[in-house]
Amino acid sequence: MKGIADEPQYSIGLLDGGTGLCDVIDNHIYDQTLSKKSAFFVADLGVLVKQHVLWRTLMAPIRPFYPVRCNSSPAVIEVLAALGTGFLCANKSELELVQSHGIPPEDIIYSGVCKQVSQIKYAAKNGIDLLVCDNEAELRKIARSHPSAKLLLQVSTDTCCHSEMSMVFGCSLKDCRHLLECAKDLGVQVVGVRCHISASCDDDTCIHAISDARCVFDMGVSNVNNAVMSMVELYFPPSTGIALIAEPGSYFVSCAFTLAVNIISKEMVAQDQKDEEHDTPSPNDEPAFQYFINEGVYGPFAGKLTETLIATPSVHKSTALDAPVFSSSLWGPSGDDMDQVVEHCLLPELNVGDWLLFTNAGAYSLGQPVCTEPHDSSTPLVFYVISSREWLEMQNSGVTQETTLKNFSLIPYFLNSCQTAAALSVPA
Repeated sequence: MKGIADEPQYSIGLLDGGTGLCDVIDNHIYDQTLSKKSAFFVADLGVLVKQHVLWRTLMAPIRPFYPVRCNSSPAVIEVLAALGTGFLCANKSELELVQSHGIPPEDIIYSGVCKQVSQIKYAAKNGIDLLVCDNEAELRKIARSHPSAKLLLQVSTDTCCHSEMSMVFGCSLKDCRHLLECAKDLGVQVVGVRCHISASCDDDTCIHAISDARCVFDMGVSNVNNAVMSMVELYFPPSTGIALIAEPGSYFVSCAFTLAVNIISKEMVAQDQKDEEHDTPSPNDEPAFQYFINEGVYGPFAGKLTETLIATPSVHKSTALDAPVFSSSLWGPSGDDMDQVVEHCLLPELNVGDWLLFTNAGAYSLGQPVCTEPHDSSTPLVFYVISSREWLEMQNSGVTQETTLKNFSLIPYFLNSCQTAAALSVPA
């Protein structure tokens, strides 16, 4: 495979003997408490396998193409490739990344809407023919730099799905007819339609997008639910011979990753004073706390800057069920007013050095490069694990370490008497 190193780039811990994800998290918190108290991710790759099985069960006619920008972890790329997923790349760096894992060019879509000419030529040179286009200027660039490209016309969807901070790309149905005629004049082949649908969109928007896609196909000729699939069967039955693809990103990786962060500072910021004549709090006053953690919106919580809701974390240490909870807010370490991770949540009183766990942390939380070795880095470490049962399930599906997955070593995960874990990271 192109770009595959002789030495493994990362390791996967094989869970067996009743060892669960909570044990892995406990062990790494124990290790970090003794050292730097750095934040880290634990990634359960078995979740990718489960999500793939669910997709094949409910959405069998539609092949998933994973958007790399959602999570570019090397293990995620390799496991999804082994399961038969295609990849959606927005720029040259992502193209190079998936190629380094041996992904064939026919399984790659270059989705960047505003492409540099040099990157279009790079795609042409490397046999990456599927490109997304939504305007005439882009079409003419592609015609000059990659005349053998196969285009997917990006059609705009209902803008109600987009936040005020997001940009909306895509052409209208009216513009599609003009682009089809222009592509014909330029000798560029249009092979399909792309509709970007946010995870926040409702069924009506999905149905509308599928209907629009059917309209574009007619011009050329002349979230997992029953509503979506019924429209797919209506507009694109098997008799059409049209291949259907989708771009599930968060679907695969969100719930596979857990982020552990450490409290580095704490402030009592308000008092609920019932008698305003007193300057000092009385025993009945209700305190509120600001907690500062060692990661923020300029790191794994960057999604907060685009209005992504960050859920309340769980507290790692044991607390009594009847322990009082207080109004709390969570802040990153920068001291910036923008670096607010959670505006309001209810938590028991915590101390510096305590740990918080954020589940469903796998989407848009890891920058490049993903850190898989224990050194000083602005990116939290990622520790990969998979259960022996799910590993065997992958093998039974024809996926083995010797054939497709070559960039890692598989290490049994041990719990010793000190509750520490076997090392799971190998230098890249």
